Amino acid sequence: MANQTKPWDAADHLKTKEDIVLYLEAAFEDGDPALIAAALGDAARARGITKVAAEAGLGRESLYKALSPGGNPEFATVLKVMRALGLRLRPSA
Repeated sequence: MANQTKPWDAADHLKTKEDIVLYLEAAFEDGDPALIAAALGDAARARGITKVAAEAGLGRESLYKALSPGGNPEFATVLKVMRALGLRLRPSA
């Protein structure tokens, strides 16, 4: 009998704001801009991409594109999405 697999989607596991915060903290600690953009995309999909896009003042399709693999979101877009998710970007030492 062959093993059955199904696609794994991080957005399915980001149930609470705390889940999203911890997930994004790990992405920021890694420091890879593509990983950070992907993690923001996962968080936005977990909350509802249409809702996040509207709250960020962005088009749904443009947000999907910016946060997709190979996307390269502007810093302003990152900040808008963070704000729409109810999060702040702040430096720490």
